Amino acid sequence: MAKTLVQEFTKGLWKEVPPFRLVLGICAALGVSKSVADGVGMGIATTFVLVCGNVLVSLIRKIIPDEIRIACFIVVIATFVTIVELVMQAYAYPLFLSLGVFIPLIVVNCILLGRAEAFAYKQPVLPSLMDGLGIGIGYTIALGALSSVREILGAGTFSVPFGPKLVILSTDWFEPFAFVLTAPGAFLCLGLMLALMNLAPSK
Repeated sequence: MAKTLVQEFTKGLWKEVPPFRLVLGICAALGVSKSVADGVGMGIATTFVLVCGNVLVSLIRKIIPDEIRIACFIVVIATFVTIVELVMQAYAYPLFLSLGVFIPLIVVNCILLGRAEAFAYKQPVLPSLMDGLGIGIGYTIALGALSSVREILGAGTFSVPFGPKLVILSTDWFEPFAFVLTAPGAFLCLGLMLALMNLAPSK
């Protein structure tokens, strides 16, 4: 039975949230989740590319030869990643410097190629838009949650996206648990959150 547009949108917020349900987009999630500002910034950039890529792939799906569809998907995704990189460089330069190589690496994020292949290539424009928007927002929320845990426990701060950095836990009485800001700490936090998510029902 075909899903409604609302169902296409909301599935990405809980049932198919990429890092915790589909276990996709893990590299970027681990790499940019030291601070909330970086995590949310990466989530917004990925959402833009996901939505625009899904819409364009859906629009041109009937003229893309099946044999070269993956190459076409990569060209479409790379185009929107370049737009994100240039806009971020012009208007959010500190975030551009902080995210660094992870911005161009959005091109190889398995979420984007997966949605283009599994959904947008087979569906009309509007469902593809809602699918990209829901999956993108779900990914942004997941990165924000993981970043919040790591930054608060690891540094005692909370960096508001596009705003100031707030001191949540004073070092007068709190010793930051710096381990969670390291790569092994990122794996541990992600694993614990993934386990908690999978204890909850997916519907």
